[in-house]
Amino acid sequence: MRNWFLISGLTSAILAVSAMPLYAAEKTMTSTTPHFAYVGTYNPNGEGVYRFKFDSKTGALSDKTLASQLPNQAQMVLSHDGKTLFIGSEIDNYNGGKHGAVAAYRIAPEDGNLTLINQVDSQGAGPVYLSLTPKGDHLLVANYISGVVAVFPVDASGKLSEASNSQQDSGPAGAGKPAAAAEGSFAISDHNGPHAHMVATDPSGKFVFSTDLGLDRIYQWKLNSESGVLEANDPPFIKASSEGAGPRHFVFHPNGKVVFLINEEASTLTSYRFDAAKGTLTELHSLSSLPAGFKGSNFAAGIVLSKDGKHLYVANRLHNSIAQINVTGEGAMTWSDETWTRGDYPRTLTLSPDGKYIYAMNQRSDNITRFKVSGENGKLSFVDDYVAVGSPSQMVIAP
Repeated sequence: MRNWFLISGLTSAILAVSAMPLYAAEKTMTSTTPHFAYVGTYNPNGEGVYRFKFDSKTGALSDKTLASQLPNQAQMVLSHDGKTLFIGSEIDNYNGGKHGAVAAYRIAPEDGNLTLINQVDSQGAGPVYLSLTPKGDHLLVANYISGVVAVFPVDASGKLSEASNSQQDSGPAGAGKPAAAAEGSFAISDHNGPHAHMVATDPSGKFVFSTDLGLDRIYQWKLNSESGVLEANDPPFIKASSEGAGPRHFVFHPNGKVVFLINEEASTLTSYRFDAAKGTLTELHSLSSLPAGFKGSNFAAGIVLSKDGKHLYVANRLHNSIAQINVTGEGAMTWSDETWTRGDYPRTLTLSPDGKYIYAMNQRSDNITRFKVSGENGKLSFVDDYVAVGSPSQMVIAP
């Protein structure tokens, strides 16, 4: 579910920050090295990308500084070496055209300041998700408004080249009402055409998956690592787990054999078996992200998986909770617990590099809340420390 009133009518320029790759190894943080967190936001409440000092011992955020002031710098990803921040500007009028933009920023190691390296056309409108290949030599971008996924070569300095390939989703729109949603749900949005919501590779980097909320599809691609071209796999896509489900984001289990995907409109989680030889998905199980007995509307959003691969956390918007789902490496899922976010409309969740804290980006209440993760059972406990940020969308943590 997008914020189009924030996107249209904005001038050109751009960009801001994104999440760590799903399976990239985090660097060990030391107490003597400065660490920084970057938060992307939506206008007008958010002014751009904010840099924070990050305390690796306590998880606290401090010293809020506006690092880049460009429109709707909401989506980002950090390079594997932590030296470059790639940011998507979720607009549809870059350079007077009808696309958004992506940019590369160099991170100053001493103070975390950002310096623009370059920016390029995102090849579609409204870039909402950025990810890197395992080698870090290609950036993948999902453009929500137009339903286009694109590939961009990245050189050793972090500079982006123009797109090596782009693919336009096409097909009949998905069902207008989510069949598997809770009773009384009016969680209906954007089933009016293609809307690419996420794109990322498998752990090997040979295969790519992209979700399309509007078409209720998960696309399956082969990635040519030399040319940076996406080729349709066989089959080229699979249907969502239920009519009108609205597939959004997904994560790979650490064993590389299972994928967990959140459906935005249905507020369901679906697990899939991954065939590493063919690069295809086979549906296993589905489970609601909401507690038993809930009735009404909810839009499921961001997901993170604990470092041990045992606990999946889901942001529920409108219900304003973080659901804890216990999972296995075989794709089994069990609803375990819910935690109030202490804010409104949690858009994404961020897991600290050591896995001890989870942060909720509460978009409508303009704050970030922090929760300690139990090492014994994965349960969350609120840390009474609110951070004020206008319309936060996403946070990444860098050394």
